[in-house]
Amino acid sequence: MKVLITGFQPFGGESINPAYEAVKRLPQTIAGASVITKEIPVVFRQGSRAVYEAVQKEQPDVVICVGQAGGRSGITPEFVGINYQDARIPDNDGNQPVGESIQPDGPNAYFTKLPVKAMVAAMKKEGIPAAVSFSAGTYVCNDVMYQLLYDIDREFPQMRGGFIHVPYAEEQVKDKPNMPALPLATIVRGLEICIRAVIENETDCREISGVES
Repeated sequence: MKVLITGFQPFGGESINPAYEAVKRLPQTIAGASVITKEIPVVFRQGSRAVYEAVQKEQPDVVICVGQAGGRSGITPEFVGINYQDARIPDNDGNQPVGESIQPDGPNAYFTKLPVKAMVAAMKKEGIPAAVSFSAGTYVCNDVMYQLLYDIDREFPQMRGGFIHVPYAEEQVKDKPNMPALPLATIVRGLEICIRAVIENETDCREISGVES
């Protein structure tokens, strides 16, 4: 089995993005699966295009995209991506779509292809703060998630994919009083647990795992 996992470059004035900082520290093999990592741009359509090109090149069985959600206190696998762009701030190329669809011929939303409840349960078992999220926002993270699921639906039906948000790393909040964060090592461990859960669970469990909007 091959797992492609992507993380975003820094954005919004931050010097690092804990998504890719964690992704690049993952082991090359997890539960017998090869792990391929890639950094992608925080740019509408370009980020999803980079994922698509990596899928074509690597032909993975699973794709997991990871992004930063400053303000969240735990690691949050996303349940749904919506066909909507509404940028609070410009992306790294200065684009700021407002009220636009991602794919005019696509459905309003796609549900994840990952066992998000099993992922959360596995992280919680090891004491890592985690919850299922039902909103990936309307910024580039959601753009990438929705487009990935659109591509799976249209071109790669045998592939599973989805998105995980991670909180700030501790080094990012030194000048942000009361802002939640996790040690980078904990984020790395959480992602490793998530990958293992995906490999070990073809379908999701029915366990109540907590939710974050």
